[in-house]
Amino acid sequence: MSGATLGWYARRLRRMSAGEVTRRTLDHGRRRMWARRQVRPGEEAPLPAGLLDERFFARPLPESVREQLDDAAVAGVVAAADRVLTGGWSVFGVPRPDSGDPDWFLDPVTGRRAPDRQFAFALDHRDEATTGNVKQIWEMSRHHHLTVLAAAWWATGEERYAEAVAAQLRSWWRANPYLSGVHWTNGIEVGIRLISWAWIRRLLHDWPKAGDLFEHDPDALRQIAWHQEFLSAFPSHGSSANNHVIAEAAGLLTAACAFPWYTRSGRWREQAAELLERELAANTFPSGLNRELATDYHRFVLELALVGAAEADAAAAPLTDATWHLLARMLDAAAAVLDVAGAPPRQGDGDEGRALVVDDPELDPWAATLGSGRRLLGAPSWWPDERPSLEATFLAGVGRPRDLGGRSLQRPDRFDDAGLVLLRTRSGDRPEIWCRCDGGPHGFLSIAAHAHADALSVEVRHDGVEILTDPGTYCYHGEPAWRSWFRSTAAHNTLEVGGVDQSESGGPFLWVSQASTTTVECEVGEGGPQRWVARHDGYTRLGPPAVHERAVSLDADESILSVVDTVQTEAEVRVRLFWHLGPEVGAELDGDRARLVWPWDGGTRRATLVLPSGLHWTAHRGEQEPPLGWHSPGFGRRLPATALVGSGTVSAATRLVTVLMFA
Repeated sequence: MSGATLGWYARRLRRMSAGEVTRRTLDHGRRRMWARRQVRPGEEAPLPAGLLDERFFARPLPESVREQLDDAAVAGVVAAADRVLTGGWSVFGVPRPDSGDPDWFLDPVTGRRAPDRQFAFALDHRDEATTGNVKQIWEMSRHHHLTVLAAAWWATGEERYAEAVAAQLRSWWRANPYLSGVHWTNGIEVGIRLISWAWIRRLLHDWPKAGDLFEHDPDALRQIAWHQEFLSAFPSHGSSANNHVIAEAAGLLTAACAFPWYTRSGRWREQAAELLERELAANTFPSGLNRELATDYHRFVLELALVGAAEADAAAAPLTDATWHLLARMLDAAAAVLDVAGAPPRQGDGDEGRALVVDDPELDPWAATLGSGRRLLGAPSWWPDERPSLEATFLAGVGRPRDLGGRSLQRPDRFDDAGLVLLRTRSGDRPEIWCRCDGGPHGFLSIAAHAHADALSVEVRHDGVEILTDPGTYCYHGEPAWRSWFRSTAAHNTLEVGGVDQSESGGPFLWVSQASTTTVECEVGEGGPQRWVARHDGYTRLGPPAVHERAVSLDADESILSVVDTVQTEAEVRVRLFWHLGPEVGAELDGDRARLVWPWDGGTRRATLVLPSGLHWTAHRGEQEPPLGWHSPGFGRRLPATALVGSGTVSAATRLVTVLMFA
């Protein structure tokens, strides 16, 4: 083990409680003991203990669902299925020409092949030298491309789609026996696969060979039992009980409900339902926003919970009313933070995770998740218009729609527990100005795994176009310099003091110190100026200590947004102020003034960014050493974008005033 690895383990250990250390020690010992249970590729394995003689799938989609389908949504998923068969599928922007017959262990980015015979718990999936880009490898084995094929069969009845699903499932089952290889190293992957398998069986229900593929296939029976046994034995916990534990619980619940073919199925279902309800509440603020403060994970967790809850309904074992009320709050929060174009904030990490893919993957996943919520729980009048999706229609077909009441009658603009505040214009006769202000906790749990060092940062959009943008995520593993930059203070629209991040990183998913933010003033809502003031203590660890305070004001009538930054300090400190422009925005920098322009509806729109005159301003685009001037539109993708950087020194008497004026 290298010195760097030992250092990471030491830092990780310091973020754990004594109870978590004890439990992880016990888990580690149990995992080592499970080495004797490993089944290697090619070895014969007995059928699982407790397998019931009577097995059938009792919960197909009602035939009435066909009457509710949107023709465009059907055409989209059929076209996507054809891309799978012809090698036109892609994963995180990387082509997978083998999607019709995948190599389940190949990383197309590095060309490496992950281990397929090694005992899973002895593998370090974080080591790219061993596994390649593990996200690329795992994603194909979530089998979302197979749920797309199954949906295409359900819609068309064309045999080629069902036969391709069967061939690929049997290939995966044979290549990945119990605890062998990289696909058994992470519970979230195990849980998502179970959801995919349940929906494949549901969508292929009327295919004459569906029973032979699932309830009468020994490989299927073993794999479904092995996956549930794994999740039951090794749920995420402690400082790792974030979206991973939700995926594990939702997968176990879905499988135990959809495949009640084992004497342990009832126990697995009860365990999963209790875990899902408890951890969903723990992962969610009372306002409905996810505590990880990574917006993409809010949607992912919400989709997982809706899928699991609908499956529990289908099994006549519904989740509690308290959980359904929580889902309603999560849905309302998700709808409230969208801009006029239906796009969410870009706060924190995001890797485009999905619980279920039965539409063209190009369909906005937020539209699919909100559509599912609308069908299952209804929607207040202020929600955005529905965009049709098969996912929404399918989940409503297996779940039981509810009218819980007590929903917000007006769209909220502030989420005090999460520290998220939206300043935005209201009138429909002018372009929307949308500004997200970040004044919440650094992240969730002691390691804040998916947080960025972005306290007091802002995002600004004009009619849905990103003007001042959050950079996104780009990568998790394999490119440490890029991972560090995309979650750094310098990558966000905020102030850097002393040349360091507000919070200190201890690894790609570990923060060893976390800035604490306090809201000083907040005035939002219809009519009049809107204003938000907050400060954070992330730089009090420096010498001299410093506190950054920011005031953001929106004058909706004049289409002017102003930002005032001050630093409470006893001496002069070095600072850099960053304004990252959206990828569509061009900029002409002239001293302390930048003229912005971007395309719109066949023409152009313009704005002026008046910058603090006390700093020296420079423009940067697509620089690599060090990184500066980048935007990640999605996981695994990055493209150049303009960053404006103001450098200098400030004292407690300095006011750094930035004014954004839209034409």
